[in-house]
Amino acid sequence: MADANMTSGSGFMDGMRRFFDGDIWYSFTRSPVTMVAAAITFLYFFMAAFGPLVAPHNPFDLASISLLDASLPPAWMEDGDARFLLGTDIQGRDVLSAIIYGSRVSLLIGFASVILSLILGVGLGLISGFVGGAIDAFIMRVAEIQLSFPSILIALLINGVLRGVIELQNQADLAYAVLILSIGLSNWVQYARTVRGSTMVERNKEYVQAAHVIGIRPVLIMWRHILPNVLGPVLVIATIQLALAIIAEATLSFLGVGLPPTEPSLGTLIRVGNDYLFSGEWWITIFPGAALAILVLAVNLLGDWLRDALNPKLR
Repeated sequence: MADANMTSGSGFMDGMRRFFDGDIWYSFTRSPVTMVAAAITFLYFFMAAFGPLVAPHNPFDLASISLLDASLPPAWMEDGDARFLLGTDIQGRDVLSAIIYGSRVSLLIGFASVILSLILGVGLGLISGFVGGAIDAFIMRVAEIQLSFPSILIALLINGVLRGVIELQNQADLAYAVLILSIGLSNWVQYARTVRGSTMVERNKEYVQAAHVIGIRPVLIMWRHILPNVLGPVLVIATIQLALAIIAEATLSFLGVGLPPTEPSLGTLIRVGNDYLFSGEWWITIFPGAALAILVLAVNLLGDWLRDALNPKLR
């Protein structure tokens, strides 16, 4: 047992050394913009994971909210309060704390919808590229039809259908699931088309033909042999799609078909604050909007770097 643990530990250390000596880590450390983007993204993820611990206040605890603190400007402005760095909204909630809690919700919905899109798109892409024939033609025609519409319109359509099916009294409880399904089902096409193209190349290679000869089932060939060799582009797409999913959630919430006002997503905060943008209380919507823009920009920069780092022609 001790020998097995030592072997496992040694293998892990060897893997870490190879990683830090590899091209990806070298590319990362030579790009200051990517390092800053990674630090910002890590900060958002840290706040999302430990929001209740790092937030100065709980903006949705009614016992700690006072209407006497409503509409206070940021702390550095006249009439500002040092307890509320970025000011408060019309209900007396701390804007900074609301942004931290809102980032948690936006990242949760973004991640869940990306995972749904990835599983659906990669699965259909593998089947389409490996099986071919009528199945391939059907999947690609469906993908082309969906590509003819903007993804946000597809998300709005799916959202409307789901809300029409769900009973009115259950819609608030299922708002998260509806958003995840709406965004996830509208973004699977890019995964499917990318994986299909890579699978069509891989299925003609010798290692796949050898797997056929020794009698391995097609499902296992796709899962064990082809899938690991097509994951590089999928990781790049998933990184970029995370930013797009966060924007889609914010857009749906801003349009009033996303999360209800009682839920603290960034899109909801922007929508609620937008009503007071021209009344002098600009901080209620500007700071959540800036937080959303910074998060999306950082994730996009990471996606661009990852695309270049995983492309041998650009090294």
